[in-house]
Amino acid sequence: MKAGSVISYILAAIFIIFGFLLLLGSGSEDAPSWIVYGIILLILGFVLIFAGVRLAAASKQTVQNVTLNVDLPGNVQMDTIKCQSCGAPLAPDDMKLVNGAITVQCHSCGTTYQIAEQPKW
Repeated sequence: MKAGSVISYILAAIFIIFGFLLLLGSGSEDAPSWIVYGIILLILGFVLIFAGVRLAAASKQTVQNVTLNVDLPGNVQMDTIKCQSCGAPLAPDDMKLVNGAITVQCHSCGTTYQIAEQPKW
């Protein structure tokens, strides 16, 4: 929870308590304007509660990062991957995971294509 929403809830509680007390005390003949002040404080308290809920909902939006680690079994020899269009060698930084598929964009010619793994048999 953000500090702004916590402060909003605390101020709302104070306004609602004092507004209720002003409404209770307005029955006397000496304080007829207390009804107006009590209603104003109650309205301000409920507006602050609404603002606190909106601030808390806005802070819950988070970005989710997915990391894919590949564990290769045994001794694996890596072949150099070359661009299918221009033949330039591709670096691991050129590869990205997009919608569950590995795509490569050549830094030399700008060609983008998807890498498909061929069966081993």
